Amino acid sequence: MTIESAKDQLIQQLAALYEPREAASITHMVLEHLTGMNKTDRMIHKHQELSVEQEDRLLSMVTSLLNNRPIQYALGEAWFGGMKFIVNEHTLIPRPETEELIEWIKATANPEPQKVLDIGTGSACIPITLKKEFPLWQLTAIDVSDDTLEVAQQNATLNQVAIEFMRMDFLNESLWSNLPDYHIIISNPPYIKKSEKDSMSANVVDHEPHVALFVPDEDALIFYRKIASFGLSHLKKNGQLFFEINQLLGKEVCTLLEEMGYQPILRKDLHGNDRMIMATLVQ
Repeated sequence: MTIESAKDQLIQQLAALYEPREAASITHMVLEHLTGMNKTDRMIHKHQELSVEQEDRLLSMVTSLLNNRPIQYALGEAWFGGMKFIVNEHTLIPRPETEELIEWIKATANPEPQKVLDIGTGSACIPITLKKEFPLWQLTAIDVSDDTLEVAQQNATLNQVAIEFMRMDFLNESLWSNLPDYHIIISNPPYIKKSEKDSMSANVVDHEPHVALFVPDEDALIFYRKIASFGLSHLKKNGQLFFEINQLLGKEVCTLLEEMGYQPILRKDLHGNDRMIMATLVQ
C-alpha cells in the first residue's frame, strides 16, 4: 500500500462518520503521525510503500476511528499551545477554549515567582503550558486519579518542565490543610450536567473520562463552590481564581462567587459562548 492509496482508502472509510473536510483533516493527522512526513512531503513521496509495521498501525487506528474513538486517542497524542501531549481515556482531550483561558492568565499574570495550583489537572496541559511561559512559577497540579497523574507526569517529562503532582480528592475538605496558600488557583473542572449527556457526540461520551466531564444536575456548581471556599483560606492577598465554565451557567457561577466575596469577570470564547471566569478575592 502506497501513501497515496492509504490516503484515498482512509478518506473513503471515514466518509461514513465524518463530513468531507473533517475526514480529510483526520486523514492528514493519521498519515503525518504514521509516516513522519508533512503534507508536502507526502505528495512528493506519494508512491512510497508503507512498511508492514505502518500498515498494521494504520489498520489499528482505522478500527479505533470507525468505533467513534477520538482521533487524539487513536494517535495517543494531542497538540496544545504548540506542544505535544500524551492523551488516553484517562485524560480529557485538550481543547482550544482552554488555550483561550491560558492566554487570559498570561495577559494578566505577574512573571515573578508565584505559587499556582491547578485542580483536576488531567493531561496537565494547563500547568505545563504556564510553566513554559513563566519558569519562575511554582506549579502544583492535583487530580483524583492515579492513572491520570501518570499521564500528566509523562507530559511534564516530555515537555521538560518540573511540576509537583499530587493525588487528591479535592471535594474532601479534610485534605485541604495539606495544601499551602497560592497566588493563583486554576481549574477546568467537571461542569456538564448529566442531563446534557444525550445531546453530546458519541466519541466524547463513549471515550472521554466521565469523572472529568459530568456533575449532578442537582449540584452543577459543586466544584466552583468548593474551590471558591478553598480560596477563602488558601489565596494570598489579591489572589485570583481562573475557571473554565459551562456556557449555560456563567451568570450562576458569577453570582456564587460574588456571594462568597469575590469580584468575578465573565469572558466569552471565540465562538461567543460564556466560557471562562477570572475572580479576585476581595480582602
